[in-house]
Amino acid sequence: MAGLWRSYQVLMSKHPWKVQILTAGTLVGVGDVISQQVVEKKGLRNHNVKRTVKMMSIGFFFVGPVIGGWYKALDYLVPGGNKTVAFKKMILDQGAMAPCFLACFLTITGALNGLSLEENWNKLKRDYKDALIANYYLWPPVQIANFYFIPLHHRLAVVQIVAIAWNSYLSWKANKM
Repeated sequence: MAGLWRSYQVLMSKHPWKVQILTAGTLVGVGDVISQQVVEKKGLRNHNVKRTVKMMSIGFFFVGPVIGGWYKALDYLVPGGNKTVAFKKMILDQGAMAPCFLACFLTITGALNGLSLEENWNKLKRDYKDALIANYYLWPPVQIANFYFIPLHHRLAVVQIVAIAWNSYLSWKANKM
């Protein structure tokens, strides 16, 4: 395990953007597998591989680039590393980014699942509030710790590790018809 972590560190220092995006996509996929197998109890025979690939694609092309770029922008907008700065970053992250991100995530997932505009809008109206409330239970303490203790190039990975459980919830919520 230590060797794997060292390899990850080396790759992260050489190719931070690529590694962050690959990590995000992979862990969104892991979240979907957990959602299907543990939460939805589908079993291997009924596992929807196409759905897992869609969720991984969302991780690679939306979650990784958007969250990675957001952390860079946030570090630029609110420089420093003390407790006050960490709190300010968490307030911006949870007050500005989280609501927009969740709306986009749910909308993209609905679109990839073939929902019409009206169906997607109704699903968003049904699921968005619950997802945002769940977000506010989990993410503020994680983000304060993340912004205070974790260097910029590791923040997305820390978030994605915590997000395995969150991604399982989001995958279940986003794919529940």
